Amino acid sequence: MLKDKDRREIQLLHCAGNSIRRIKQITGRDRRTIRKALDAPLSGTENNRDHPEPVKLRRRGRRSPLEPFKELLLTRIKQRICTKQLLPELRSQGFEGSMRSLQRFLRANRANIVTTAEQMREWMHLVLQGAKTKSQIKEDLGNALAEVDVALLLKCIRTKPLKLRNRALALLAHGKGITPGHIASFLCVTRQTTRRYISEFKKVGVRYALDLSRKEVKKAEDPNYAAAVFKTLHCPPSSFGFNRTTWRMDDLHATLLSQGHKISRAAIRKIIKTAGYRFRKAKKVLTSTDPDYRQKLQKITSVLANLKPDEKFFSIDEFGPFAVKLQGGRALVKPGEQRTVPIRQKSKGSLIATAALELSTNQISHFFSEKKNTDEMIRMLELLIKQYRDEKRIFFSWDAASWHASKRFYRHVGDVNEPEYREKHGTPAVELAPLPACAQFLNVIESVFSGMARAIIHNSNYASVEAAKTAISRHFSERNQHFKTYPHRAGNKIWGKERVEPSFNESNNCKDPRW
Repeated sequence: MLKDKDRREIQLLHCAGNSIRRIKQITGRDRRTIRKALDAPLSGTENNRDHPEPVKLRRRGRRSPLEPFKELLLTRIKQRICTKQLLPELRSQGFEGSMRSLQRFLRANRANIVTTAEQMREWMHLVLQGAKTKSQIKEDLGNALAEVDVALLLKCIRTKPLKLRNRALALLAHGKGITPGHIASFLCVTRQTTRRYISEFKKVGVRYALDLSRKEVKKAEDPNYAAAVFKTLHCPPSSFGFNRTTWRMDDLHATLLSQGHKISRAAIRKIIKTAGYRFRKAKKVLTSTDPDYRQKLQKITSVLANLKPDEKFFSIDEFGPFAVKLQGGRALVKPGEQRTVPIRQKSKGSLIATAALELSTNQISHFFSEKKNTDEMIRMLELLIKQYRDEKRIFFSWDAASWHASKRFYRHVGDVNEPEYREKHGTPAVELAPLPACAQFLNVIESVFSGMARAIIHNSNYASVEAAKTAISRHFSERNQHFKTYPHRAGNKIWGKERVEPSFNESNNCKDPRW
């Protein structure tokens, strides 16, 4: 604590015209102590005329270099222009000060112009409650937003759901000059959300900032992702290094990621469910257990890729046997009506349709059988080599049923391929391209059968087996005629509600699990 004589010495030095810095150099005291000594009166010297009263030290103010630009700066503060945008403008007019001094000036003067937080919240509250008209809001915003945009935002605030209402009010408040922090506090959202609204508005404008529709296709609805899922699902898990006979979701997800397909487990489940399958049935429907799956698949794709104009490729299978009786299915009914199908009903007979689909022309050849056996396959072979006698070679592709690969059938194929037989009857060469075991989903004709079932079997109640045969024959005949008339659309147009496009693809699910 300073003694009176030390305090008096400091005051006398100051009265002599010495600055605080000079007094510090003379006395060795720090500046804070010197200022206290100059501010405090000396004890017992109040009435002593020899010692004048100490005068409180006042720092001499310095004229701010921003004084010549004060009116301009006050105008810019009202326009909500930031420091970085304002500094170049001042530089062009001769300002030589620092950005720090500009920031201090703006901070000191902004409080007198910018509305308080309560006024900001009050303004947003009035807009939200509809107490402000469009003209009043436009007057408050000035030129920040066009009149059309103000009308659109006001309509969203008054008629649209919460998500759009928050966006619209945030954009109006931003045009008013309210900070994102105050907007977020009023709307009870985060500042990051508010800044995102404002950023979208600055990038694309008001109309597109309010458009919440999803532009891109969801992965669960993307056909490329669906093809990748089923292409993987059709292969045994052992092909990808998993010591399992059935797929697990984790293994399937990991395999797709390793192939470069970034898709979630939920999207994979949705793709499988949308296709009409359930994951628990993958072992029976979606996965081939054939150890030579890849080799057989590669052979078929190679044949199709190199198919010549004088060669034909047939997908062959049987539909049925199914009973001719009242069938169920989806139907259009009036309100209050419940369509029922008896569980027990007398069958009017049963039938089997054996058919072959030629992939390059999309033409169906069929007949009706009583049984599924080698004799019927030989009958189909004879029908096709006579019907396509002008071709050089025909390929047979079918599933791994026992009667499709019997020794007697192979012997008959060998006899048909003998040069003497071909020269005598003028028939093409026959080559077999069997599908992998348990791979009915790759048999393209299954897709045609599924479409035929939906078109004329579901909700049917034919009077007899002959009536059902007539309907099936007419369906195939009309389908063939359509693809003869429009050959360029073969394989692309879904005719008769086919399950998938009738073309060979390892990601296809041609087999309808209900038929």
